[in-house]
Amino acid sequence: MTDTHEVPHSKDQGHALSYRFLTLVWLGLMCLTALTIGAARIDLGYLNVVAALGIASAKACLVIFFFMHLKYENRLLKGMVLTAFVILAIAIGLTFVDVGYRY
Repeated sequence: MTDTHEVPHSKDQGHALSYRFLTLVWLGLMCLTALTIGAARIDLGYLNVVAALGIASAKACLVIFFFMHLKYENRLLKGMVLTAFVILAIAIGLTFVDVGYRY
């Protein structure tokens, strides 16, 4: 008898990414992390926050698209995730505007 939890592997089940590609994405994340550390050591004034958020956004995109497989989802789900990020960016942006006017 076969176990009911076993599922035969086929190419139609999902979008398996190669270990080489995932390793390249991971190396990209490590490079962006090093860039974050390097940018933190340079005094850019108010642009430090902009640089940090830009690098963090690039890292988030890599994780979401490749490790969470959003790249292979339908347009509706991609649109919902994009909408959530736009709303988050607006909220963060308005927070920075508020803090900027206080000082």
